[in-house]
Amino acid sequence: MQHLAWRAGFGETLPVISDWERRRRKEIVNKVLIGPKRAELESIDVINATDLPDYRRSKDMTAEQRKTVNEMNTQGIKDLSVAWMNMMQKSDHPLREKMSLFWHGHFACRTQNVLFNQQLISEIRNNALGNFGDLLTAVSKSPAMLQFLNNQQNRKQHPNENFAREVMELFTMGRGHYAETDIKEAARAFTGWGFDEDGQFVFREKQHDDGIKNILGKSGNYNGDDVLKILLEQKQTATFITTKLFKYFVDDTPDDTLIQSLSEKFYHSGYDIKTLMREIFMADWFYDSKYIGNRIKSPIELLVGIRRTVPMAFEQEETMLVFQRILGQMLFYPPNVAGWPGGRSWIDSSSLMFRMRVPQVILYSQVLNVRPKELTPEMGDGGNYKMTLQINDFLKRQFAKKVNARIDWDPYVQGYADVPRENLADTIAGVLLQQPGNIKKTLLEKYADTSSREGYIKTVTIDVMSTPEYQLC
Repeated sequence: MQHLAWRAGFGETLPVISDWERRRRKEIVNKVLIGPKRAELESIDVINATDLPDYRRSKDMTAEQRKTVNEMNTQGIKDLSVAWMNMMQKSDHPLREKMSLFWHGHFACRTQNVLFNQQLISEIRNNALGNFGDLLTAVSKSPAMLQFLNNQQNRKQHPNENFAREVMELFTMGRGHYAETDIKEAARAFTGWGFDEDGQFVFREKQHDDGIKNILGKSGNYNGDDVLKILLEQKQTATFITTKLFKYFVDDTPDDTLIQSLSEKFYHSGYDIKTLMREIFMADWFYDSKYIGNRIKSPIELLVGIRRTVPMAFEQEETMLVFQRILGQMLFYPPNVAGWPGGRSWIDSSSLMFRMRVPQVILYSQVLNVRPKELTPEMGDGGNYKMTLQINDFLKRQFAKKVNARIDWDPYVQGYADVPRENLADTIAGVLLQQPGNIKKTLLEKYADTSSREGYIKTVTIDVMSTPEYQLC
């Protein structure tokens, strides 16, 4: 069941896995999908709209006022990243956060405005397990995405095709399933979509092209909402989304037969995400040995998995941003419009060595002596360029600093209370690793602290977490 725990979340502890193994699969899958009964979605907001300056006055701001605004946005996005990481660690519904992490990459977006980032991740988390059509519409109308993809500049007689292109290529159908004329016509339909200074979606009717458009074989006086509906009518959209979900939750190599079956059910469910995930998690093939321990954990999965296994709090929570950057996945800073490629791209010779050091750096409070790679500005945007410089400056200042974390080992150690001493090493490896057979007990014993049971559990745990096998889930 640890396979399900990692794919539908960030791994679970021995007591949870032991409980799951006594129950029927259907009961556990329902619990994973639905989460705690009557649990409200807990906000990760870090700022109120009223806390921000009046952007309507931005043209009249002094250089000092502009600097203050930039610093507020930069700090706000750091705070938002920390808040979301903490939520992933403590959430009673980890699948919601795992799905949100997937959609965060699918709907990749960079904006220097903390409020816009906060609004977008809120829409994603609210709709992560709901209806894909609702999620697509909410994201498409978010100021963050409209700004990122230049739809503010999309006006009648002067259409900007960027937004329409990415909606088709990255969000719905995938490249090769539409023509350039479809993009041009869709761009006309999206004219007038924008947002105001308060971060609210607005439809500017005077900027909208109300002529007849021809899109994917259909003709009419379409607007942006009509385009999204037309895209959802295409079975290719269900296939494209199902393929990406399969690669994220099952295997980097798509199985065309399985995907065809899953996408048909997804399409006929009206794009109900929870229904699709239930089909995957309930299927016998999902638990086939070829799918177990075959995925490389993303940096966020790795970090959150460690923190959910052994509860901890950092003296400076922003330290997590440095770990994210060194490992190559910084929340709210996707590398480009296509998001993080994932899979084998997570690991190279240098990142693998640091990945295996992460548990020791955190759990032994070691010095962080690896320099994070600098972020690159996205799409040459001036505002993002300045903000990127600020983030890079922050990352540089963390070099050679000691990582101070308060580790709460008690609940973790207590979870192994009923395990005989001679079985501890094998049991710990069995819980932490998806394929524990490659780890030799004699090697774990050699480096373990045998002076006490607690010390033994701690050191074996850290040693197992520091193996190449722990990079897989």
